[in-house]
Amino acid sequence: MRTTEPEAGGLADDRPLLGRTSTAERVADILRTRIAEGYFPPGERLSEESIGKALGVSRNTLREAFRLLTHEQLLVHELNRGVFVRVLAVEDVEDIYRIRRLVECAVVRGLGAPPFAVAGLDKAVTDGERAAGNRDWKGVSTANIHFHRELVALAASPRTDELMRSVLAELRLAFHVVADPRRLHEPYLVRNREILECLRAGDSAAAEQLLAGYLDDSRTQLVEVYARHIAAGSWGS
Repeated sequence: MRTTEPEAGGLADDRPLLGRTSTAERVADILRTRIAEGYFPPGERLSEESIGKALGVSRNTLREAFRLLTHEQLLVHELNRGVFVRVLAVEDVEDIYRIRRLVECAVVRGLGAPPFAVAGLDKAVTDGERAAGNRDWKGVSTANIHFHRELVALAASPRTDELMRSVLAELRLAFHVVADPRRLHEPYLVRNREILECLRAGDSAAAEQLLAGYLDDSRTQLVEVYARHIAAGSWGS
C-alpha cells in the first residue's frame, strides 16, 4: 500500500476552496475531485496528518469527510491500519456502467427542444483533443470524465450531478490501474466529438444512440482489461 506524501497530492492548492468556514462536506468534495482526477490511486493510504495540514482543517473535520467518502464507497477504513482509497471489484465496474447507461441516456433523452447548452461539452472535448496531442493520457482521461459530467449537467439537476460525481470518481479508480491508458481513452475522443456535434445540431435522438453504443463498448473494454488486472493481483506498492 502507498501512503500520501506531505504535499498530499497538491491539496494545499485547494485550500482557498474551503472559504472561511471549513466543513467536512467541502473537504469531502475536494478529496472526491482529487480521487476522480487520479491524484489518489486505489490502495493508497490517506494520511490524516498531511491532508489535514495541507487543507488547514482539524482531524475531526477530516475524519467526518473520510466517513462521507467511505459511505460513497470511494474509501475504506481498515481497523488499526487507517483509511485507504478503495480497490474496486470487477462487479463494481459493471455496476457503474449500468448506472451510467441509465442516467446518461435518460438525460439526453429528456433534453427537450434545442438548442442545448453545449459550451461545457465543447470545452471538455477540446481539452481532451489537446491533451492527446501532447500525449497526456491522464489529461485525456480527466477531460473524458469532465465530458460526461457536463453531459449530465444538461439535466440541470443538482441531485443527478451529485450522483454522477460519485459514480465517475469510482470509475476513475478503475481507469487508474489500466496499463495502457492511450488504448483505453483515445478512441473515445472521436466519439465524444460525434455526440457533441449531434447535440449542437439539436439531434438528441442520434446523440442518445451514439452514447448508448459508446457506453456499451467502453464497459466491455474496461471490464476485460480490469478483470485481467485483478486476476494478476498487480496492485502497486
